[in-house]
Amino acid sequence: MMRTLMQNQPPRVGFVSLGCSKALVDSEQILTRLRAEGYEIARTYADAELVVVNTCGFLESAIDESLDAIGEALRENGRVIVTGCLGKRAETVRAAHPGILAVTGPHATSEVIEAVHAHLPPPSHPFISLVPPQGIKLTPPHYAYLKISEGCNHRCSFCIIPSLRGRLASRPLRLVMEEAERLVASGVRELLVISQDTSAYGVDLHYQPDIWRGSMYKSQITDLARALGTLGAWIRLHYVYPYPHVDGLIPLMADGLILPYLDVPFQHASLAVLRAMRRPASGEDNLRRIESWRRDCPELTLRSTFIVGFPGETETDFNELLAFLETAEIDRAACFQYSPVDGATANTLSGAVPDEIKQERYDRFMIAQAAISARRLRNRVGRVATVLVDGIAEGRAYGRSAAEAPEVDGVIHLDGPAQAGMLLQAHITGSDDHDLWGEIRVQ
Repeated sequence: MMRTLMQNQPPRVGFVSLGCSKALVDSEQILTRLRAEGYEIARTYADAELVVVNTCGFLESAIDESLDAIGEALRENGRVIVTGCLGKRAETVRAAHPGILAVTGPHATSEVIEAVHAHLPPPSHPFISLVPPQGIKLTPPHYAYLKISEGCNHRCSFCIIPSLRGRLASRPLRLVMEEAERLVASGVRELLVISQDTSAYGVDLHYQPDIWRGSMYKSQITDLARALGTLGAWIRLHYVYPYPHVDGLIPLMADGLILPYLDVPFQHASLAVLRAMRRPASGEDNLRRIESWRRDCPELTLRSTFIVGFPGETETDFNELLAFLETAEIDRAACFQYSPVDGATANTLSGAVPDEIKQERYDRFMIAQAAISARRLRNRVGRVATVLVDGIAEGRAYGRSAAEAPEVDGVIHLDGPAQAGMLLQAHITGSDDHDLWGEIRVQ
């Protein structure tokens, strides 16, 4: 498609975003830069002059999905730039799709923009006024992801994130707060704080102090949470590694400064499996921490992720995991069957678990977790909850309380008129394994 035929129109770029919330933020940054330079964002392949595909490359299923998306973009449009985690394996991408224009890795906004410039030059007069102060967002207007760092210093045996996204690189606290303030000023009611390892925020900065609105804060997760809590929005923490200093977040939750919600990727409970995974602590250590957290903040909701079928996992190890779930009463949990990841050191471990046993353990895990979730949700029936409305489906509003994160947790189905972005009070009237039902209380 020749630009000379379309000089009266801004160049149009299509965009496909795959993967986790960290990748979504990368997509938002790229789109904001493109829009600031005067590019239009096309909604269909047919309307785009080229397409950027932001890929995921962690699990084999994600690699397959990314390669399929690249293939679809090539078929439907023909001019494709690839970025994201799979871009770190440029040879894999080019072998599958030799017709792509360029490949970059993750968190590579400048490189993507340069590739777009090379194949679709920007207009001579950027329309910067078309970009809102908060930038381009791919989430609904009432919530947004706030990425506070990139990369990870851990070397978990099942993970290749450090090789994909590099070592920990924290953003200065002042820059995080400036972005957060812009988002809240634009109407965002909930900020979802994310990174590869949220609790490690500031380690690489040696926790250097920074000034925000006349107050001094250390570049450390507890101080950052305290600063974010001054903005008047819901502050929800994701991917919180269970370091000891995480205990300092609990009083902030008890005081209402941030939401009483922690997303902690425990991964397992067996000490033997945790050692093989190169994860810290043990199930007993974590149980003591959880007991303390819930004693100091009874409203705390815990979300976590776990892996079953890790190399060497015995039936005893798995039963220890089930016992941990029951004792800890994890409110929300995702479970994954272990699968080898190209480049991960766990691939060399002995004691591979047969696929049929992985599936059987996965099924038992999900049954156990559903029962725990149902019990925890039943305890909320009869209470009044503050609900942030997410939207309308089949004529009925639905939303979330402090205990539910978007996309990964259940929802509260509401009886009564409401609009997305509203904060309202609802009387909880019913529950099932994952969701709640409530009646809107007239203010």
